[in-house]
Amino acid sequence: MVGSDVRITVLKKLGTGDVFEKYASKDMTPECTVMKSDKEYMSKGMQMPEGFCSWAWADIQRDVIHLSLGGDFPWIREKGIMISCCTDGLRPVVFKLERL
Repeated sequence: MVGSDVRITVLKKLGTGDVFEKYASKDMTPECTVMKSDKEYMSKGMQMPEGFCSWAWADIQRDVIHLSLGGDFPWIREKGIMISCCTDGLRPVVFKLERL
């Protein structure tokens, strides 16, 4: 079984304010510089899209695979959708995953 393609859209880049100020090294920026807001990526064959952050992929891969294989998430209103997040504690990024 090959599975469905999954579109990954960067919904929002979050700042952590005082947590960032207290713990980030001086050369860090307060928002992720790799992911761009509203940028779309396509996962084909459950593979990481070209140009996608490998750290973020490690966090959302299980959700992409679940959607690709036909699974849904009962706490999400619409079937075939998941809202997932990179777990960078200083500069998290929120993604919308859509089974196509």
